[in-house]
Amino acid sequence: MISYLQIEGLTKSFGDRLLFGDISLGVGEGDRIGIVAQNGAGKTTLLNIIAGKEDYDSGSVVWRNGVRVGYLEQAPSYPPELTVLQACFFSPNETVQVIAEYEQALVANDTNRLQAALEQMDRLKAWDYEQRAKQILSKLNITRFDQPVGELSGGQVKRLALANVLITEPNLLILDEPTNHLDIEMTEWLEEYLNRGNTTLLMVTHDRYFLDRVCNEIIEIDNHTIYNYKGNFSYYLEKRQERLDVQNAETARARNLLRTELDWMRRQPQARGTKAKARVDAFYELEDKARRRIDNGPVKLDVKASYVGSKIFEAQYVSKAFDDLKILDNFYYNFARYEKMGIIGQNGTGKSTFVKMLIGEVAPDSGRFDIGETVRFGYYSQDGLQFREGMKVIDAVRDIAEYISLGDGRKLSASQFLQHFLFAPDKQHNYIEKLSGGEKRRLHLCTVLMRNPNFLVLDEPTNDLDITTLSILEDYLRNFKGCVIVVSHDRYFMDKVVDHLLVFRGAAQIKDFPGNYTDYRLWRDQQQQEERRQAEEQRRKQAAGTPTQPKSAQSGERKRLTFKDRKELEELDALLPQLEAEKSRLEQEMCSGTLSTDELLSHSRRIEEIIAELDEKEMRWLELSEIEA
Repeated sequence: MISYLQIEGLTKSFGDRLLFGDISLGVGEGDRIGIVAQNGAGKTTLLNIIAGKEDYDSGSVVWRNGVRVGYLEQAPSYPPELTVLQACFFSPNETVQVIAEYEQALVANDTNRLQAALEQMDRLKAWDYEQRAKQILSKLNITRFDQPVGELSGGQVKRLALANVLITEPNLLILDEPTNHLDIEMTEWLEEYLNRGNTTLLMVTHDRYFLDRVCNEIIEIDNHTIYNYKGNFSYYLEKRQERLDVQNAETARARNLLRTELDWMRRQPQARGTKAKARVDAFYELEDKARRRIDNGPVKLDVKASYVGSKIFEAQYVSKAFDDLKILDNFYYNFARYEKMGIIGQNGTGKSTFVKMLIGEVAPDSGRFDIGETVRFGYYSQDGLQFREGMKVIDAVRDIAEYISLGDGRKLSASQFLQHFLFAPDKQHNYIEKLSGGEKRRLHLCTVLMRNPNFLVLDEPTNDLDITTLSILEDYLRNFKGCVIVVSHDRYFMDKVVDHLLVFRGAAQIKDFPGNYTDYRLWRDQQQQEERRQAEEQRRKQAAGTPTQPKSAQSGERKRLTFKDRKELEELDALLPQLEAEKSRLEQEMCSGTLSTDELLSHSRRIEEIIAELDEKEMRWLELSEIEA
């Protein structure tokens, strides 16, 4: 196996806070490594160090010569005046640099430079770079290629940056939270894309299904060191528990032995002999081992929700649209007591707008939400929570309440409640602005739950939360004695928490489905298989000459191919291979070294014309083929 990257003895700290110390790891060709850890443990910092964007205290980061690397940052940015397509040529990757060199050589009419650039264009498959960019952007639901970057949302910029990284097909992909801001269909497409070929990956993600289906190795950062697990996420969970069981047993034995040694230390006069001194040294080593924490697994947080009556809410024939974009059209739904509903669908179909209408932040165009008198909403917004400058973590929770009721007269203080969500006492007095993005979201979640709501509305609660926090939240929601609506693209989370789905399909089309996401996926796959079976049966009947009326004609949903359309499709079937063959021939002639400068320029212009014509003709072929199917 070819080694791409080797890290030895790496240490990084911020002031007196150690993130990781003396860690070593390697990345070889074909490795698909996922990095997991609690928020604030240094995952993003490690990726930034590897990518050369941050310094480190000691150690070494050694790359193999010639390795092409693509890095997706957690919060990418582009000049706002660039268009989407221009941003794809803005990245300082090798392919873009070669394209720029090729264009400059053409302008300068420099035969030698042009010949060298042509060889590099072939090596990097740069001729269809723009076409690949448009294809991947479309898969990520970015279709306005001339739209200024300054008009994009933060999620769209992240998807643009992801497309930029994938286009160049680097040897090693470094991805920081690639599934954030992707809907479920995009996430599943990305899974398939990364599983093709021999893609080498190093990534941070909290999407557990994604880790399970894409990665073949998991690296955990814990207690300032790293642990390697050669397997997917399911294997990691199993082996991690075995490691913790062994570690807990060792710590328990060390604590028992420490009591004996502590008694000896108290009775021992100042050490003079070699044996006594050795025993004193061993005592301090034992003390360090005994101080290790014992991991008892996820903490169960059983907070009593305030009383909720039998009437929750009724959506009474609600309609909502933004210009031509329909969100709801005469929508009716009666929400049941203690129901736990998930809302899924592509980005832009109106999921967040729906919950904002429910809690009164957005008004419907017509209809109304009739909400029960006992309902107390707790709303977690994907936009985050604004905190006062200079506020500490503990203050944000104490501003809401000093105590939270557990029922039966039991209470948790604000500090104890924060500890359940992994804010240790020393961290509770940190300034909020110094927290990582995931820690801020965890604090936002605490402020929502601290208010003792009986109806939780959570809009993308899993973004930036670490896996440990997600497990705690899942356990909390499963045992929550109230109502829940969750908008999320995290399939694992939805499977664990919800028992009912609203599937937003766009254009105010909403599917009411009883079950979790995996149930829905199985049902959807069966529906699609049945549709394909019917279509195949239809084609067989047509091929056999059996007179039959097409399903599309019966339903009126599709039109037939006209004689003119069918003739155009036949012409395209013949033309597309000819264009591909001509493009291939011209590229071979340009690399032969026998052409003059004028011929090189002429061939280059013709290749550009062919690529543009292929884009247009392939799109038309797809349109006609869909009508024919």
